[in-house]
Amino acid sequence: MAISSSAYFPHLILPKGSIRDGLYEVLRDAILDGRLSAGTKLPSSRVLAEMMSISRNSVLSALDRLLDEGYLFTKPSSGTYVSETIPDQLIQAQTQQHLHLSTKTETLNVNPHLAQHLACWQKQQLPQGKRTFHVGVGCVDLFPHQLWGKLLGRAWRQSYHQIGQAHDSKGYLPLRQAICQYVRSTRGLNCTEQQILIVNGTQQAIHLTAYALLQAQDQVCLDEPGYDAALAVFRSFGTTVHPVCSDEEGMKVPDITQHYAQAKLVYTAPSHQFPLGGTLSLTRRLALLDWAAQQQKWIFEDDYNSEFRYGTRPIQALQGLDQQQRVIYSGTFSKMMFPEFRLGFMVIPESLIDLFSLAKSHIDTRSSYLEQVVLSLFIQEGHYARHVRKVRKACYERQQALIHAIETHLSEVLTIEVTDSGIHLVCWLKDSWTEQDFTAQCSKLGLAVQPLSRYCQTSFQRAGVLFGYAAHTVDEIMENIQKLATEIKNHSC
Repeated sequence: MAISSSAYFPHLILPKGSIRDGLYEVLRDAILDGRLSAGTKLPSSRVLAEMMSISRNSVLSALDRLLDEGYLFTKPSSGTYVSETIPDQLIQAQTQQHLHLSTKTETLNVNPHLAQHLACWQKQQLPQGKRTFHVGVGCVDLFPHQLWGKLLGRAWRQSYHQIGQAHDSKGYLPLRQAICQYVRSTRGLNCTEQQILIVNGTQQAIHLTAYALLQAQDQVCLDEPGYDAALAVFRSFGTTVHPVCSDEEGMKVPDITQHYAQAKLVYTAPSHQFPLGGTLSLTRRLALLDWAAQQQKWIFEDDYNSEFRYGTRPIQALQGLDQQQRVIYSGTFSKMMFPEFRLGFMVIPESLIDLFSLAKSHIDTRSSYLEQVVLSLFIQEGHYARHVRKVRKACYERQQALIHAIETHLSEVLTIEVTDSGIHLVCWLKDSWTEQDFTAQCSKLGLAVQPLSRYCQTSFQRAGVLFGYAAHTVDEIMENIQKLATEIKNHSC
């Protein structure tokens, strides 16, 4: 294509704001919509500055950016021209090609587990923003923003010489020391600071465990119903996941020892089984520990919300009873703080410390340094313990408000599974109500009530739904349950 020597230049109007950014945008748009066609020669920077009544420096800055991005090119002793191949055209062509390829799912060489569950995952995605009754969210409205900001400022000033230094992949030592002291006194753990590993939440803890211990075709035992994210992680490693049901004593440990003796790892939440909320009895705890020790198996203890107990003191962790170092303990701060607070911790058996440290360095090297510093100050100075007491009191009030509201307005539809812990309630559906019908009524009001079947590998014998309550005030809970009752009544008419 012949290059035009024309210096034709269309009339352009600069938008408000930065002049150099505005000139860049209007020149780029003129190139993309064809007003400045491929091969067109631009006026000199001096002439262009006079035409636009702007400084030459602004013109040079805009032209340099367009040259860097490939919209323009220069010819020695000739001038500046519009490129014949526009970058956005290449981007658009590549995007269309990718879209075309993505429709041929049979040609994609991806993780088959993820591909199989992609459609289901897409359906489960909820709109962004506040989601009433969403499961897994704590008292976000009680997070001490101002105090945290002050601690963050102090941490930033104190860490001036630490930024960029090599840090232990296990995490910030003062934080590990603070966590070790806290869990020993509140959860009865038997550990040292060297066994503490800082992670980015429970899901990374599960992923690290699978990465470090499991291979394809290994067998894992998981609660039924159980934590869906744990199921997804274990399956993504090619393991066979056996569902283990619960009764009044919690997870049926005898089923594991009798039917799944080849299982390499047992995942359990003994203090508050997710999602039903049961507690593993002492007899079964000891039986599980004895089996793991004798058969050289591993136990992953997910202690995700042990601090949310209202009628009794927190139950001693399974790890605290473990005399043979077969338990891998996981705790998280996101329930007590807010979901985006991606810091948690693990307590690793001494024989696995180096292995898990290496696995952590492979996955993301280390967790956020500044957040670790602030959290260590938050714990060491007693703020975390006070925050726990405040949140626990508020959660109990909100739980009681939800129970009262359901019993008052939805007793003909729901039966509550009462528990003295946790941040969500399980409710059983009555009569001919199905999970799909009930959650459909909830969705009309923007309520993120979740079906129990989401957490089941097999068909569960009862239809149920989960209401998260910790993130909402008593008034919000009452108001939304009344709205739901009205919606259901109108639907039944």
